[in-house]
Amino acid sequence: MFDRDGGAELATRWARVRGRLRAECGETVYRNWLRSLTLVRRDGSTVVLSVPSRVVRDRVTNQYGDRLRALWSDEDPAVQTVEVLVSAGAGAVAEAGATASRAAVRPPAARVAADRRAEDEPEDAAPEAPVVLRAVEPTEALSAPLDPRFTFNNFVVGKPNELAFAAARRVAESETVPFNPLFLYGGVGLGKTHLMHAIAWNLREKHPQRRVLYMSAEKFMYQFIRALRFKDTVAFKEQFRSVDVLMIDDVQFISGKDSTQEEFFHTFNALVDQNRQVIISADKSPNDLDGLEERLRSRLGWGLVADIHPTTYELRLGILQSKAEKLETAIPPKVLEFLAHKISSNVRELEGALNRIVAHSTLVGRAITLESTQEVLHDLLKANDRRITIEEIQRKVASHFNIRIADMHSARRSRSIARPRQIAMYLAKQLTQRSLPEIGRKFGGRDHTTVMHAVKKVDELRAADRHFDEDVDMLRRMLES
Repeated sequence: MFDRDGGAELATRWARVRGRLRAECGETVYRNWLRSLTLVRRDGSTVVLSVPSRVVRDRVTNQYGDRLRALWSDEDPAVQTVEVLVSAGAGAVAEAGATASRAAVRPPAARVAADRRAEDEPEDAAPEAPVVLRAVEPTEALSAPLDPRFTFNNFVVGKPNELAFAAARRVAESETVPFNPLFLYGGVGLGKTHLMHAIAWNLREKHPQRRVLYMSAEKFMYQFIRALRFKDTVAFKEQFRSVDVLMIDDVQFISGKDSTQEEFFHTFNALVDQNRQVIISADKSPNDLDGLEERLRSRLGWGLVADIHPTTYELRLGILQSKAEKLETAIPPKVLEFLAHKISSNVRELEGALNRIVAHSTLVGRAITLESTQEVLHDLLKANDRRITIEEIQRKVASHFNIRIADMHSARRSRSIARPRQIAMYLAKQLTQRSLPEIGRKFGGRDHTTVMHAVKKVDELRAADRHFDEDVDMLRRMLES
């Protein structure tokens, strides 16, 4: 199969690959799934391995195929592919320290297992084709998988996320680096990860030659710790600093982890100095991230910081309508409006609610109605019931504008009093389920037309005055948090 000298060298490399795989995956995983891996031969740039069953082969290729390729490439860069065969009788190279001559010996247990399988399989069964693990770039193997649903075309744009969307699109489509870094931040389930995946998909499609590495901050830390453990920090630095686009999701995870921050800081500087694109996401702005070194916080704010605000009713309704079209299920508009009103926490929860009512309708064979929606989502709706009261809104707005609570109910009409009162009415309409007459009664027994006028006036001012809009939005977020 191969000569003694070449076989001994191959056996030694295989022993090192197995050793590293064992150390990375742990003893239990190794014993259950990887111990039966045997080396059959090397044909040019292809290494052929065998396993005793289809189940083991599928598990190995699906879960550990990328690492097998990467480890073999580390041992021998000439190796381009790895084939995994289902065959207990293809000779085995022994583990570390074994000689090449032992590789041709088939273990008795393997022969027995093969004989048993032969009895169970029909005589005319064709041999299975091997699973081929093709060599990939190191960044490809390291990069986290991308969700095919998360593209720019599937992202619903509204006022709360329009800046982040425009910035992400500019980065994805630009031939140069428009701003470095692009820092996206916002609460849970508002679309940060969606935009990160969309950028990566667009770059892979439009600029396939660019090396894109996307991963969570947690995985970055894990890779760094692993490099320290195996004394392989030089390879770690080269791997991360040779990419064209580095994308790190949920960077708040490294808060308080000084060694990881130190390495990330130097990686960030090296990429920026080479004019490579860096894209970061977090749940807070750089200035509000606790546990980060001041110099790192300063670097993260260098480029464009884009906030994704909490969703508005209109945006939530647009998202639901878009998702409903893709599900190809007839959903009454009143149901979508009901969901957009009742579930305002985040988009993931909103999509989950829509999937639940569609699944219930499909499985039970019951039409989707407002009543069935309330029944199916009773637990979710209960958790999302608005706890914001008009009294709470009045207190928050009065405190913000430094007026008295009594001014919310008074007849005073000076602008310093009337404008905060109109904002409080507007927020009461947006954040509570109270009717217009009920809201009016809470503001000194005013008529519902007064509330309507207040809502209209605040909408107009928000559209015309950016600072006013930000002020109202900040109050809304304070009340919703």
